[in-house]
Amino acid sequence: MFKTALRNVFAHKARLLMTVLAVMLGVAFVSGTLVFTNTISAAMEKQSSKGFDQVDVALTPGYIEGGDDKVGEEAKLTDATLKKAESVPGAASAYGVLSGYAAVADQNGKLVGNGFSTKGGNYWGSGKNPDGRYPLTAGTAPHGKNQVALDSETAKRAGYKVGDQVRMSIDGPVLTPTVTGIFTTDDGNVSAGGSLALFDTATAQQLFHKPGAYDEIDVKAAAGTSQDQLRAGLDKALGKDTVESKTGQQLADEQAKIISESMSSMKQLLLGFAGVSLFVGIFIIANTFTMLVAQRTKELALMRAVGASRRQVTRSVLLEAFVVGAVAAVTGLAAGIGIGAGMRSLMNSTDAIIPAGPLVISVNTVVSALVVGILITMLAAWLPGRRAARIPPVAAMNAVHAAPTTKSLILRNTLGSLVSAVGIAAVLVATTMKGSDGQAPMALGAALLVIGVFILTPLLSRPLIAAAAPLLRAFGISGKLARLNSVRNPRRTAATASALMIGLTLITGITVIAGSVQSAINKMAADSIKADYVVSMANGNALSPDVRETLDKTSGVTAVSGLSHADSQVGGDSEYLSGVNGKTIDQLVDLPLKSGRFTVGGTSVVVDDKTAKDHHWTAGSDFTVTYEDDKKQHLTVAGVYTANDILSGIMVDSATLDPHTTDPATAMDQVMVKMSGGTSDATKDKLTKALGENPAVKIQDRQDISNEVAQMFTLMLNMLYGLLAMAVIVAVLGVVNTLAMSVFERQQEIGMLRAIGIDRKGIKRMVRLESLVISLFGGVLGIGLGVFFGWAAGQLIGNAMPTYELILPWGRMSLFLTLAAVVGILAALWPARRAARLNMLAAIKAE
Repeated sequence: MFKTALRNVFAHKARLLMTVLAVMLGVAFVSGTLVFTNTISAAMEKQSSKGFDQVDVALTPGYIEGGDDKVGEEAKLTDATLKKAESVPGAASAYGVLSGYAAVADQNGKLVGNGFSTKGGNYWGSGKNPDGRYPLTAGTAPHGKNQVALDSETAKRAGYKVGDQVRMSIDGPVLTPTVTGIFTTDDGNVSAGGSLALFDTATAQQLFHKPGAYDEIDVKAAAGTSQDQLRAGLDKALGKDTVESKTGQQLADEQAKIISESMSSMKQLLLGFAGVSLFVGIFIIANTFTMLVAQRTKELALMRAVGASRRQVTRSVLLEAFVVGAVAAVTGLAAGIGIGAGMRSLMNSTDAIIPAGPLVISVNTVVSALVVGILITMLAAWLPGRRAARIPPVAAMNAVHAAPTTKSLILRNTLGSLVSAVGIAAVLVATTMKGSDGQAPMALGAALLVIGVFILTPLLSRPLIAAAAPLLRAFGISGKLARLNSVRNPRRTAATASALMIGLTLITGITVIAGSVQSAINKMAADSIKADYVVSMANGNALSPDVRETLDKTSGVTAVSGLSHADSQVGGDSEYLSGVNGKTIDQLVDLPLKSGRFTVGGTSVVVDDKTAKDHHWTAGSDFTVTYEDDKKQHLTVAGVYTANDILSGIMVDSATLDPHTTDPATAMDQVMVKMSGGTSDATKDKLTKALGENPAVKIQDRQDISNEVAQMFTLMLNMLYGLLAMAVIVAVLGVVNTLAMSVFERQQEIGMLRAIGIDRKGIKRMVRLESLVISLFGGVLGIGLGVFFGWAAGQLIGNAMPTYELILPWGRMSLFLTLAAVVGILAALWPARRAARLNMLAAIKAE
């Protein structure tokens, strides 16, 4: 039986090729993902650990808890803390660390780095005592507010050298310091395409709004003192309430854990799509072995007649699957290693630069590839193997084993109906739940519904394919034969169409959800913002009050309001305060009032409906607020408005809030502006010039906000389409495989058709139309399920987003259906050519 199984594998090399390719693609996706993520993790962990070589113990500010009437606050690390740490027995030296946002423009005025990784810090030391963290490769250390040092990668990308003036910004206003030094760094953000600008400590404290304070104090241990001993001494001297201390080893371990967790998310996402591809591949494998078994009915029956047991026949089929899976797994692993290396090179060619390091091919990767490839293939071939074992020896007397009839599908249809009904019920119940409570039932219901529809696909194929009959009649006898061939074996048609259905279900569902969410956000912005422009930092950081003052003085500006934030205590609960200009805010926002009037000024505030409900407030209610400086004030609710994801909280006049804010310079998130001339290129240019043509500042009208949201969703969709393309490619292989094997199975029939007068073109047309019908059938099912799942997921999203409404992307759905048709036509090229080239007489004699 072993020899027979191997002989069958080598005898059907061409017919098993598509199965090998399908499994190979899935395995390549899995192994490529593991190689890529393991390589990045190892490189980033190795590089990040270098950053802690100069740190034995790191001190960060502790947090002083607030009581019922007090707002908690962060303790400060001052020069006194630094001196005290430095004098602890076992400490060799200590230095203060500062960090913040520092946007650097290149020679063309464009922002360097990716926005969120454009950072600034302090250079600790001088020419005689350099900062060990940042070795200088050119120039000298920065000194004074008009000097800066840049990392070598940023200097190279932006085209700066020592002595050049650089345009940059910390929180809005433009700075033009001189580059005095170029340094190297192990900072992973810089390696990943970001930038790092360093100032002397006094300048950094002023720019980052931390006068006389540090974000962190790093302490170096003296010879003979361990990190744990130094940490214990620092805790005793400084007190655990004032500072939090961690050893350099702890920091390195935590950083490695963070990197591992962040890469784990990417790994799980990519493996999820690899799983979809492998799941689709199961249909191809099962289809292939089912057809091989059907074609070898006589051979298997003869084996049973000469003494082979059912187990031996099943093992024979599984052994064939093992060989196919092993070949696919090994080639998939090799391809995956290439994919992992290619993905790293691709990312290195963009701004997201990966730290240098060897390609990591772990034992787990090799084992996973082999197990996945072999196990998936054998599992998919198990059912055809069982069917093969049930072939009675008497079947050897028949030319063809009996094909399944409609009656034999009754049990399958009943089971499919029950599973589909349970799936639909679970999804519908999930749509009535709130928040994350409905996610698990919806996921379970969606899985059950997909399985149920797959089981029902043979039943569904007849009416849906019959609906295409009027169109197929236009192609004469070829069209009629294509329709009959499509429904001749419903199980085979179902498996082939289901492979394409799954990919299009995911693609359509994601498209519906993304388009609807984008529309909801656009509607939210359009409905709630009346301002012509919204000014903010490119990375979302706080704006300097200077920006608001500059805009207020700009000609053509009729109304300006900053939008700041502050923490507070109300009745023992933490509440978010939004500071606005009470005199102009009603000209800049449009928030639907539920009660009262929209009046912000003095002690009058407006509150969103959720906060009002939590505190049982209505228009006219009074309450006491405790500000960040622990001062109290009585406020009156003038009105209650409907909250949204853009504007919410307790809205207070900035004149009332700012005196109680710990640091107004770091509290303002954005500035809203109304212009006398409305929105235009001219008014936008006027604001841009007023702010010094700052690359770190975004000036957006409502269309810009909409475009930014659209760009984000387009990028996300393109990534998902790219990942799901693998599943579609595997589905195409399935269609090709099914048609090719079907042509071989029906070569006698094709020979007869040629003999009675159908020419080569007619045969080609028949095979192509059959492929087209099967692909469109899968496409219709996939798009239908995708729309249903998109609607159901939207019901959950709508609970948290009032402006959400279902938007059906008719254009894209038409494109997906066209894609299914193209898939059918392309998949049929080789099988149709093969069918047309069959020798008429040889085909008639074939068994």
